[in-house]
Amino acid sequence: MRTISKAIFTSLGLMAASTLAMADEPTPGNPTLPPAPAGTDGGTGTPGKIAPPNEPGQPLPEAQSDHDVQPPVASPGLPEGGFVSQAGVGGLVGYGRAGVLELGGSAGFTFASDYRNLNLSPTVGWFLADNLEISAILSISNIKADSSSSTLWSGLIEPSYHIPVNRSMFGFLGLGLGASHISGLGTGFALAPRLGGNFMVGRSGVLTPSLSYQYTTINADAMGTDPTVTVVALTSAVQLNLGYTAMW
Repeated sequence: MRTISKAIFTSLGLMAASTLAMADEPTPGNPTLPPAPAGTDGGTGTPGKIAPPNEPGQPLPEAQSDHDVQPPVASPGLPEGGFVSQAGVGGLVGYGRAGVLELGGSAGFTFASDYRNLNLSPTVGWFLADNLEISAILSISNIKADSSSSTLWSGLIEPSYHIPVNRSMFGFLGLGLGASHISGLGTGFALAPRLGGNFMVGRSGVLTPSLSYQYTTINADAMGTDPTVTVVALTSAVQLNLGYTAMW
């Protein structure tokens, strides 16, 4: 009986020793070393590596380029054809860039005691360089002072410079030069400095409030009497206009 018990205990001891020996042997799926903590290299010298390190003397892989294209930058030149299409929100060109064309006009009025001034000004503008615009302005004003009234026609060429405040707001200063015709008095030279702002509206609209001073040379002797309030208003007038144009 004792002999059988000793044989059983001996067999169990041999099986336990064999199991421990198999557990100590390294296998591909059961490494003996614990995994390296996150953020360490585990003694390999390459943190977070997924490939074995280069052998000593082995050349590194050649650098590769994805050939990204440089975007266009502002330049003093004009675009091909001289004009830009589809300018505005959603397009490739914003307001104030060379080649942008805008069409529209402005209107204004002034009322005071015994004085009235109504004006309408169709406008076409073209940016010949970044932020530098040349505009053609046809202005029609009807002025009444006391019991006299007359109509002033003006044709002006106005260079203006537009200063960006942000992507949707600009300030500008312009100087209109041209000729004016006053019914009953004739034609003279016209000078009209103007300042104001440009505010982007919608996709391609531009709202332009402005303040201008127009001086016109006329022959006051054509009135046959001393200059009246009407003549003064016709030759020297301050106008507050609100304009709207669209970029093309």
